[in-house]
Amino acid sequence: MADKPAFDLCVVIDDDADILLAARLLLRELFAEVVTTLSPAQAMEVIAERSPDAILLDANFMRGATDGREGFLWLGRILEKDPDAVVVLITAHGGVQIAVEAMKQGATDFVSKPWNNERLLATVRTAAALRRQRRATDVEKAKAEAIASPASGEIPLLGESNAMRRVLALVERAAPTQANVLITGENGTGKELVAREIHRRSHRAGKVMLSVDLGAIAEHLIDSELFGHVKGSFTDARADRIGRMQAADGGTLFLDEVGNLPLHLQPKLLTALEQRQVTPVGANKPVPIDIRIVSATNLRPEQIEDPGVFRTDLLFRLNTVEIELPPLRERAEDVPLLLEHFLALYARKYGKPARALPASILAQLEHYDWPGNVRALRHAAERAVILAEGDAYTISDFPLSRAQPSIRIAPEVLPQIAPTDSGLNLGKAEKQMIERALQKHAYNISAAAAELGLTRGSLYRRMEKHGL
Repeated sequence: MADKPAFDLCVVIDDDADILLAARLLLRELFAEVVTTLSPAQAMEVIAERSPDAILLDANFMRGATDGREGFLWLGRILEKDPDAVVVLITAHGGVQIAVEAMKQGATDFVSKPWNNERLLATVRTAAALRRQRRATDVEKAKAEAIASPASGEIPLLGESNAMRRVLALVERAAPTQANVLITGENGTGKELVAREIHRRSHRAGKVMLSVDLGAIAEHLIDSELFGHVKGSFTDARADRIGRMQAADGGTLFLDEVGNLPLHLQPKLLTALEQRQVTPVGANKPVPIDIRIVSATNLRPEQIEDPGVFRTDLLFRLNTVEIELPPLRERAEDVPLLLEHFLALYARKYGKPARALPASILAQLEHYDWPGNVRALRHAAERAVILAEGDAYTISDFPLSRAQPSIRIAPEVLPQIAPTDSGLNLGKAEKQMIERALQKHAYNISAAAAELGLTRGSLYRRMEKHGL
């Protein structure tokens, strides 16, 4: 059985059909496919669509031309289309000056006609290997940038309550496996911290962990962000860009707010996970990947299990193990430990003295509902450190009255939702609730969505539905 060619595609551009035939016969031992063409313009279409491993370009096309101007012109256009392209210039015998000038303008190498077969094979093999190296470098660069970027989880995963002990036990059992994990829970409960702990305890801990917040990316950009794109695949695609799935190769990809993934992209993600490969936007060749998916959502179980919101088969693929994070109000015994940590953290950060936290104040904080969960407690502790005076904290140092209000609706609030003449109207009640939440938070979408128990995407859709 013949060995598999080392490279995928070579494009040869020359105005001599005999040269094209000779090149195709010779290069087929190196490339799975050799595309030959008399037309540089036609070659540009192939180059734009398929990003060949190597390109052979004739220096002159017009009869009698010897100055290489046409070759330089098309060389510039190729490199403009694909800055990482490797182009080997084909020159007439003795055209050394043209070859030197071409390399100054970006050509990788040159061969002279009539060529020596071994010389041509060696030159093109080296050029194609350079192209492969550039691609690998792009991937490693993206990984390095991701590793160098600061992780949002500067907070350890703290908790000694029974609820948190159950979470930590699940993390301990699931982390060393390759199973995909779905983390559920309200906003601010620490879902990303759990994801990072899973990665830290996994066999992929030495590799990259990348995060993608699907709730913060415009819907029309999610496809490119996850899967990457090739230059020219859409209006703003000015260069090839690898997606987060490819950049996380070997490591862990954290899909935050996965419930915001549009339905039309969910089959593509499912296919990528099943086949362990991705196809960038505008490309027709898949790229193999080896990643573990940890995802998170604040959607309630009945929402995430609704096929109109999330595909059932994709959900099965993502939640091999499901970890539900309890809200802080259900693990109030962890509040003292968290406060101790955050108060000490921000005292060091801002150069403030350590202050006592009286038992009476701690008791009030422990019994507070903390609608924003650990995130709200963290912000309250930071504010207290900055504004407190004296040797001890007071309750006024903690912005409990300004903290994010509970999403539970008190009975006395309900009469404010006015019924219509024909009785209670759910649509109008929903509109009124959304208007009140938006006004209360000065149209801060994230804050209003959190109070209403919605994702940003869901709130935007309801605002559009009600003309808000």
